[in-house]
Amino acid sequence: MLATARSTLERVDPAGARALQDEGALIVDIRPETNRAAEGEIPGSVPIERIHLEWRLDPSGAHRLPQVRPDLAVIVVCNEGYASSLAAADLQRLGLPRATDLDGGFRAWAAAGLPVREGPTPAVP
Repeated sequence: MLATARSTLERVDPAGARALQDEGALIVDIRPETNRAAEGEIPGSVPIERIHLEWRLDPSGAHRLPQVRPDLAVIVVCNEGYASSLAAADLQRLGLPRATDLDGGFRAWAAAGLPVREGPTPAVP
């Protein structure tokens, strides 16, 4: 299932995710609050726990985030890059063809020495 999900993604490394974020991509952190509290968060990311992801990022849904549109680049982040691959593939099927995930997850971001802010930010309900 993971290999199938990843076959549709152009996964990004931490530097690539940072560059895409600088160009306007939305980074969505699907990690639970406990992980975000213990390890921190990517500055500018939006925490949306996995159970809320589809209805908050459905480009045609009434409950989507205001910035969500079909052409938006979305980078999904989890701890190590496994759950995020499955979630990003789901977002592609939902109508976000530029959805992808962070290879290695938040831990790869932190290990690359990129900025981390203290967490947790309350998740978007």
